[in-house]
Amino acid sequence: MRCPFCNSQSMKVVDKRDHTEDSVRRRRECIDCERRFTTHERIENIDLRVVKKSGDRVTFDRNKLRKGIMRACEKRPISTEQLQNTIISVENELRSNDTPEIHSKIIGELVMRKLRKLDKVAYVRFASVYKDFADIGSFEDMINNLRKGD
Repeated sequence: MRCPFCNSQSMKVVDKRDHTEDSVRRRRECIDCERRFTTHERIENIDLRVVKKSGDRVTFDRNKLRKGIMRACEKRPISTEQLQNTIISVENELRSNDTPEIHSKIIGELVMRKLRKLDKVAYVRFASVYKDFADIGSFEDMINNLRKGD
């Protein structure tokens, strides 16, 4: 492992905590530049396969999940820790299923459920792409449903 600031390989672990049942959070300090950073280590699980709408099967891509959630949360008052916890929570829930294949619809619905609790604007942003809104009426319906649910 290298320091993200100075690229040194000399570092020490300052704090270690279990983050979730399959990940560990470590607070590290670089010995050379004395800056601190956090790493999240997780156990590699079996490969999940995503069944797309077309019926194609692709390997689950955690980075694609992360990018989608981060795009929905851009310029919103959501901390990096909240984003990471949401991503980890979604992935853990997907991996807790008994099957190694997950339909993309299940992933999308799960992400929407998590974002709805986290931030309503991020939820609407994600839903507009996921549900492929064709007109303003679709947005209005979603916002009206949000208002009824609060």
